[in-house]
Amino acid sequence: MRALATCIVALCLAASPMLARAAGPDENDNRGGGGPTTQPAAGSKADPAPSASPSSAELENELREVRELLEAQTREIAEQQQRMELLEEELRAAKGAGALDPAEPSASASPVNAAVTENGGAQAENPEEPLSIHFKGITLTPGGFAAAETVWRQKALASDVNTPFNSVPYNGSSNAHISEFQASGRQSRIAMLMQGQLSSVKIGSYYEADFLSAGTTSNSNQSNSYTFRQRQFWAQAAFNSGWTFTGGQQWSLITETTHGMDNRTEALPMTIDAQYNVGFSWARQFGARLTYDISNKVWLGFAVEESQPTLTVHGNPTAQAAGTTVCVPPAAPAPLSCATTATVNLNPTYNNFLLGAFGASGGLYNPANNYGYNYAPDFVLKAVFEPGFGHYEVFGLLSSFHDRIFPCIPITGAAVPAGCPSTTSGLNASNNAAEGGGVGANARWNLFAKKVDLGAHFFGGAGIGRYGSGQLSDLTVRPNGSLVPIHNFQALGTFQLHPTAKLDIYTNVGGEFEERTAYVKSNSGVFSPCVEAKSGSGICNEGYGYEALNNSGCWTETLPVTGPATNTNLGVPTGIGGTTGFVPGPLGNCTGDTRNLIEGTLGFWYRFYKGPRGTFQYGMQYSNWVRNSWRGVGSTTIPIAASGQPHADNNMVLSSFRYYLP
Repeated sequence: MRALATCIVALCLAASPMLARAAGPDENDNRGGGGPTTQPAAGSKADPAPSASPSSAELENELREVRELLEAQTREIAEQQQRMELLEEELRAAKGAGALDPAEPSASASPVNAAVTENGGAQAENPEEPLSIHFKGITLTPGGFAAAETVWRQKALASDVNTPFNSVPYNGSSNAHISEFQASGRQSRIAMLMQGQLSSVKIGSYYEADFLSAGTTSNSNQSNSYTFRQRQFWAQAAFNSGWTFTGGQQWSLITETTHGMDNRTEALPMTIDAQYNVGFSWARQFGARLTYDISNKVWLGFAVEESQPTLTVHGNPTAQAAGTTVCVPPAAPAPLSCATTATVNLNPTYNNFLLGAFGASGGLYNPANNYGYNYAPDFVLKAVFEPGFGHYEVFGLLSSFHDRIFPCIPITGAAVPAGCPSTTSGLNASNNAAEGGGVGANARWNLFAKKVDLGAHFFGGAGIGRYGSGQLSDLTVRPNGSLVPIHNFQALGTFQLHPTAKLDIYTNVGGEFEERTAYVKSNSGVFSPCVEAKSGSGICNEGYGYEALNNSGCWTETLPVTGPATNTNLGVPTGIGGTTGFVPGPLGNCTGDTRNLIEGTLGFWYRFYKGPRGTFQYGMQYSNWVRNSWRGVGSTTIPIAASGQPHADNNMVLSSFRYYLP
């Protein structure tokens, strides 16, 4: 109708000059000024005769002008119609439902950014649509924030705003007696959301990166040239039928969301710390995810994700000279049993299994880091329910591990096992596999007109330690070299208060537990490659958290060192060489396997401005976390060390000032 009306108006405007010329002078035109014109009186001189009718050539010229004008108007109308259709398509892409749509900020989401949904969230909705760029039918929405942040720790960790929770130093470590203050802008983030709308599917991608990475030239002395790192980069196809496929680096499907299973609605703890909070279960890694939306109330999802095992294992205890006094705790809590050793432990530590290797530079892996020979990817199955009150999730994880075992490693003074040569050999080596996994649940409620948010999370199983913020181990080994997934439990509770549109107050309490998983191998005078027991004493102890592991030196401070922070293997460094004054001395006789980590945080975010020009906000946070160990061998010479159970805690204060893109 708009096009038809425009054509009629254009035709009238084009024809009006011709009609005016054809009509001649206006009959009411006053030539002499005065009254209306009259017929001349008889005998008077008559006016000149009217001009003759226009020729056919003139009419033809005028008709040609009309045709040209109409053709120009038609072309302009067609161009306007194409522009309107393009704008309507982009509007549908921006407002249509789907996981690629800009997420409405949640209580645990970023305050205003459609492309960044993390840290310092606001409860109020965005007052405007996010500013976007339209390019060849694709909508590009830039996002991110600039951050100026600080952290003070009572016990130094030589870490930025990313806290290694399982590295809280025991009392014997020198850095446990000195504090640290660090400041940086490295958590500043850059993001881009890309969207395109087809007839039955919405396609797009999302990219997100920050600067919390370090290269060989990175330093904080002058240039602060820290490297750019990829956080997320995935592609997605969201079908109108409810099916959505997402592939690339993304948050693991075990990570809680605030709505359905939509990417970029992850329910992250409201915290400044880039490692989030103890008890929070998460990973950012490769994932191929398929989800299905059932009437916007129930979602089902399945994901295939990257696998990467983490390991803690202890070989034979350090050799002890005859006459050394040690205290060995019994299996149950009771007074220590102290005795003087009568013999010398002749068995050095050895390795009889292979799990992985240092990264190959030619394969673009980090040569200073460990990489497992993964047996299979991790599999995640998840269901989400939103019945009308609250958000609920249940999920399960399946992990697979394998290593290579070498049985022909004789113990000093023992007989050579059958089928093995007289010297240590790789003969008869074989592969062994183990399965791990766990189940978890999440729940979240918005109360009192969205003024209060409550959240609860639990994840438990075996071989799942790397999914917790505390980064406890997935695996240990039996004395025969076969893998054992360690039982692990992770839990987190969150409380968020939104008294005004500008202020958020939050507290998080979380914990992670690692079960004792240990064994004894004893030759008893005859070589026995795998004689295992859950209790007792022996000279070939292996596993995690075993009672006979030596913790007597966890309270004794040692001198700084100048050599490498860790050993080397096959010429490939596993640590960075130190210089005088920069490497704390390692503790002697301190295994200190972690039993649990517990953290409590309290903080706030205040938005000075939130509107069409972006958001300025400031936040502060206090955190205290503790590290408790499994009980081991203590010392009679140091009263505080008699228990053989070291404990560590740390206090931390963080601050953040951020500007978010609108």
